[in-house]
Amino acid sequence: MLDRVRDFFRSAMQPPEEGEAADEGGPTAHGHPDVRLAACALMLELAWADDDFTDDERAHLEGAVRRHWGLESSRAEELVDLAERARRDATDLYQFTRLIREHYSLGQKMVLAEILWGLVYADGELSAREDYLMRKISGLLDLEIAYLSEARNRARSSGTAPDGPFVVD
Repeated sequence: MLDRVRDFFRSAMQPPEEGEAADEGGPTAHGHPDVRLAACALMLELAWADDDFTDDERAHLEGAVRRHWGLESSRAEELVDLAERARRDATDLYQFTRLIREHYSLGQKMVLAEILWGLVYADGELSAREDYLMRKISGLLDLEIAYLSEARNRARSSGTAPDGPFVVD
């Protein structure tokens, strides 16, 4: 599996050569490439929190991955597959949240929190486990309760993921 992760990042997320435009979703566009795998793994962990990864949740997750990192469908599916494997192999969430905390600005973490809340509400239900996991993730990302509530309210009222890339600086 580690070889597949390396191959994915080598082929899809290498920085552009001098004078070239940024590769779709390349590191120069959105930061450290491992952060994408970490964020996607958190999305998947949340999607599976209630033991039912619905079609609506899957559509929300795949749309967010394509839209926010500018990936084509095949690359987005590959990232989701790799993130699912990483999620299953992980012993805790810290390895994912640490990368995000280190490489995302407060604004980027807020956008991610809103996407995560959108994923929670994608199936129309909020389980106690999803609520607990969102609070845990927010704590690990050093997001204050006020920011978490704001992201939750925006996601709940819109019913969709926020538009635009993770880069909000």
